[in-house]
Amino acid sequence: MRNRSNSGVRLDYYQRLLNKTILKFQNPVTGLLPSSEENSHAWVRDNVYAILSVWALALAYRKTADLDEDRAKAYELEQSVVKLMRGLLRCMMSQVEKLEKFKHTQHVNDCLHAKYCSKTGKTVVGDQAWGHLQIDATSLFILSLAQMTASGLQIIFTLDEVSFVQNLIFYIETAYRTPDYGIWERGDKTNHGLPELNSSSIGMAKAALEAINELDLFGARGGPLSVVHVLPDEAQQCQAILLSMLPRESNSKEIDAALLTVISFPAFAVDDLEKVEETRETIVSKLEGKYGFCRFLRDGYKTAREDPNRLHYEPWELQVFERIECQWPMFFAFFVLDGLFNGKEEQVKKYSEKLESVMLKTDEGINMIPELYTVQKEKVEQEYRNPNSQKRDPIGKLPHRWGQSLYIMSKLVQEGFLSPGELDPLNRRLVSEPKPDIVVQVVILAEDDYIQGKLLEHDIKVQTMEEVRPLQVFPARVLTQIYSLLGKNKKLGLTGRPKNEIGLLATSKLYTFHDQILAFIPQMADEHQFYLPKDTHLKLDMFANDVGSLSSYWSSLGRPLLIFPVSSNLNSLDVGHNPPGALIGTIRKLQSGYIAGTRVHLGNLADFVTTSCITKLSFLRDPSHGEEVKNMIGDIFNRAPEARPRLLSSTRIKMRPRSHSKSSVHGIVRRSRSIQVDPAQAKDWFNYSEEGYSEDETLQESLSRKFERGVTVDHEQENGVPIPPRSQDVEFPIQRPSSPSLHLKGSLHPLTYSHQSPCSSSSPQLFHFFHQGATKQENAINVNELVEQLNNSEVLHEQADIIHYLYLHKGPDWEITIDGKKCCIKELLVELYEKAGHWKHWGLVRHTAGLLKKRVEELALAATDLLVRQKQLSVGLPPDRERVIMRPLPPDDLARIIFDACGEDLSTASLTQELLIYLAMFIRTEPKLFNEMLRLRVGLIIQVMASELARTLKCSGDEASDHLLNLSPFEMKTLLHHILSGKEFIISTGTLIRPSHEVGRSKWSTDLDSDEHTNVEDECRLSVSTKKVGEEATEFAKLSRKPHAKMQKSIPRHIDPTDLEKEDDQESDRQGQWLRRRRLDGALNRVPVGFYPRVWKVLKMCHGLVIEGQHLPHSLTREMTPGEFKFALHVEMVLNKIPQPEYRQLMVEALMVLTLMTENDNNKLSFPTLIHVDKIVQAANAIYLKDQEIPSDVVEHAKGAAGICLHFYDTAPSGRFGTMSYLCRALATILPIPVDKDANVDCAIS
Repeated sequence: MRNRSNSGVRLDYYQRLLNKTILKFQNPVTGLLPSSEENSHAWVRDNVYAILSVWALALAYRKTADLDEDRAKAYELEQSVVKLMRGLLRCMMSQVEKLEKFKHTQHVNDCLHAKYCSKTGKTVVGDQAWGHLQIDATSLFILSLAQMTASGLQIIFTLDEVSFVQNLIFYIETAYRTPDYGIWERGDKTNHGLPELNSSSIGMAKAALEAINELDLFGARGGPLSVVHVLPDEAQQCQAILLSMLPRESNSKEIDAALLTVISFPAFAVDDLEKVEETRETIVSKLEGKYGFCRFLRDGYKTAREDPNRLHYEPWELQVFERIECQWPMFFAFFVLDGLFNGKEEQVKKYSEKLESVMLKTDEGINMIPELYTVQKEKVEQEYRNPNSQKRDPIGKLPHRWGQSLYIMSKLVQEGFLSPGELDPLNRRLVSEPKPDIVVQVVILAEDDYIQGKLLEHDIKVQTMEEVRPLQVFPARVLTQIYSLLGKNKKLGLTGRPKNEIGLLATSKLYTFHDQILAFIPQMADEHQFYLPKDTHLKLDMFANDVGSLSSYWSSLGRPLLIFPVSSNLNSLDVGHNPPGALIGTIRKLQSGYIAGTRVHLGNLADFVTTSCITKLSFLRDPSHGEEVKNMIGDIFNRAPEARPRLLSSTRIKMRPRSHSKSSVHGIVRRSRSIQVDPAQAKDWFNYSEEGYSEDETLQESLSRKFERGVTVDHEQENGVPIPPRSQDVEFPIQRPSSPSLHLKGSLHPLTYSHQSPCSSSSPQLFHFFHQGATKQENAINVNELVEQLNNSEVLHEQADIIHYLYLHKGPDWEITIDGKKCCIKELLVELYEKAGHWKHWGLVRHTAGLLKKRVEELALAATDLLVRQKQLSVGLPPDRERVIMRPLPPDDLARIIFDACGEDLSTASLTQELLIYLAMFIRTEPKLFNEMLRLRVGLIIQVMASELARTLKCSGDEASDHLLNLSPFEMKTLLHHILSGKEFIISTGTLIRPSHEVGRSKWSTDLDSDEHTNVEDECRLSVSTKKVGEEATEFAKLSRKPHAKMQKSIPRHIDPTDLEKEDDQESDRQGQWLRRRRLDGALNRVPVGFYPRVWKVLKMCHGLVIEGQHLPHSLTREMTPGEFKFALHVEMVLNKIPQPEYRQLMVEALMVLTLMTENDNNKLSFPTLIHVDKIVQAANAIYLKDQEIPSDVVEHAKGAAGICLHFYDTAPSGRFGTMSYLCRALATILPIPVDKDANVDCAIS
């Protein structure tokens, strides 16, 4: 017999080590590893980590086999690995009904169990008796399954098992929005059974999703049906959330050593090298000790001060665990592996030596890693005084199999038996390598030949939907339907993928089925559910954002393909049947090769087949799907194009005599709105402006007064006809023959009542009778008269008021007769919605969308994007109707909360959904906008937007509410962005100019233009734009005034409006600057950088803080650490009890003064009492009034929120006479701080 080589002898040593520490405990029936000889419970996570070393040794034997005996040992070890992995798979498959339920509920009681009996494979505790929801454990199993399969092991044997693994992918793909109990099975560190969103779980899930995508689970012997699929958007969502959370682990854990498994072996989930290094350094600086790493700060597990008689901790006792947390040696092994994978020799040497120093040797000379080291009870006080000074004793399991396995793997790599890459056959470690620049391929498709011809007039050549055949193009919802078949298995009772929306990355691929190539239009272009895509400008803006997102997140082979459809029902042509300028401009940018800083390639669909990413829909071939599935697939591929309803008849409608009497429900839609501008705020704006107007004067009258002073704008003219200033304001439909006739008349341009300007407020004497019960006014309404008025009305607002009343009082199914045709109210409402969308009357669009209970497709995803980035949400107006959303919710539940919070104001319900979409877009693309903002209060944001319009347009609150709701979605998004970013903006007004002599076939008319249009006043349109830099940078937003059409004739043409703009008083803009700033920051809940850790230090030195009756107790510092997110939420909750945003912001400034004092007192100050922050603010206001010597009558007139003087609110924070100075002086009068005889504080903060 040949002698063994040195390498063979060394491998035999590690085999003996494995047998004595791990493999001897493996159950011969189930293949599972029990927790100990006395405890038969087998944890999924511990089993997977333990078996990794067995797999590694098998790879080493296979690589360096000297004899057949070595190959036999390799096979034996491999089969031990297969047996354990299949044992875990069998345990999970026995709970298949829980897996199916969890896909739809994500509830903690519906999850797979975290541990099983090692003897029988059955569950060992009840659903609620343990924190079973541990997504990282299931993700680790999937990741290891993928790596082992890629290395040549076959663990999956049947297609039923393939289906189960596919559904396991669905189980973990919601990790980014599913709170779980995490790697330590505790959830919140108080161990009260509260799950949290954990970075370690999200990172492990992201790695598993990327690793197993497109993997054949049968290995080299597999076929199309044994391949599993992952939609790339799910992994991308996990990545985005993970990057936003790191280095924080969860709300209650500001750092956790478990994050090392995410940034390094085995997950390698983070591709941002700076974030990886930041997380690693934070772990080392806060958690490293002489005997290992603490799991997290204030971890009480098995410490001398832990009460062994209960599992949970009281919040106040967490502080006693600080500095005596147990230290886990296995993290030294993790750092050794991290150094080996990253080529850091010094790190490998350092932690190898530390690891060897804490290992214990048995009588047989075998090195074993203990579970943890703890400080003995009698040495706790010394450890408190001098951390890491006391000797610790090993306790817990010996060996700790998880750590023992990592130790053996690190030694195999260190001694050269394996390279790091052999432990990572899927190359996860290369995730942070630089990637080539992404070129986004763009295809523009015209709906039909007519639109294609119109674009050709501008030298833009595009194909129609028909011309791209044999390639087939479908909307994204078809791909959702197709993927619902993925993982479907009748024998196991698995229904496949839940019908969630398909993301951008998935629709940017091509798909093959048999011999057909399929392409899909992105979700953002689908207008079937919500009204946002009806706004061409917003659609183009979202398209540009999507291009940028693809360049940032695309990681698949091949280039991304983005399809942009141009269709008539999206009003893609203007009144002259020309494409809008914004559309032409966007296409020109695409032709140049760049848009929004991203490289693009514009071309035909067929040209991109060879360069695009192509995915095979192999799962559709599964014969088990049956005839029903085949019929569904046939319907998808053979369906005829959907008939698009035409909003208006192409025939001329005869003029009927119009009644000019008011409807008995006149203004009911407007009165259903609840958006309020605080009357005190409105008064403040007028007080600070010399150009305010009387309460009875409407905005139109105010503008008219200003126009009479000579303000005018010359529009371009052609043949003496003024050209509308913006094409999107005057978009008209393309008329086609054989349009279906509708119930509502529409020949008249549907703006407003002829006797009432859209900018004027509704009559105050009309009450909300439609929701106040049977009032006299309601009883007096004759429904038959309303129906007759609806028959005769050709004005959209009149139709809306009547339909609104009938819908609320008669119900959606009540039948009436319109022009001899029977229809129900809901049909009329749908028609009204489409009609208002066509005419771009966004106020009515939002209102009717609310009545129809329309829900934006990505509502739940948008809310989740905000929530998982550590932002809380609230909808509705405080204090009565505000509803706080603290965790991700299903779409229907979220919509129900929004409609409940908004009550009868259905317009605001639609607007709330809309703003959530925009906020999610901003937090994905510009996360810095949300720095130091913990709760996004959508109700207050709406109120602030309305108040900004009231201030800028110098109009009343009701008018500002009307203007806000009538902004187009794009302008709404722009206004929101300006408010979040603090940029100054200009509100421009324009009108739809329709000259009385223009009828027939002029360039600016359509078949619908006729003399009846002249009876309607032109509509006031608003647009939002950024104020220019330079001399305007010091100004606040002004109204850029454009004249009303009917006044234009009387205004001299030679006057330059830019000269007249200078007549405005700039001083009035500067007044109210800080008042406005405080209102904005207060409404947005914005605080200074590092605010919450500083408040923690203040709380540490006193008995508590009182803010408007709300108490922040000193005990919070015992429960929470300064950087803990839970503490920030507690402080935010107290501040949010203050309804006035400017008063809230003064409280924040007062707290900042307290924090500055604690930072500069050298730990000398301590206050044995409660500190009343509101009293400090009130005292500062009193000192200010005394210093300024303001007369008492002026003080009384200038009282603002909480009795604070408006002039104090409008004072800058810094400077000798700033609010911070007065707050310091007030602090000195209330707290025992040394001062001189003039009450001056001698400190570094004044």
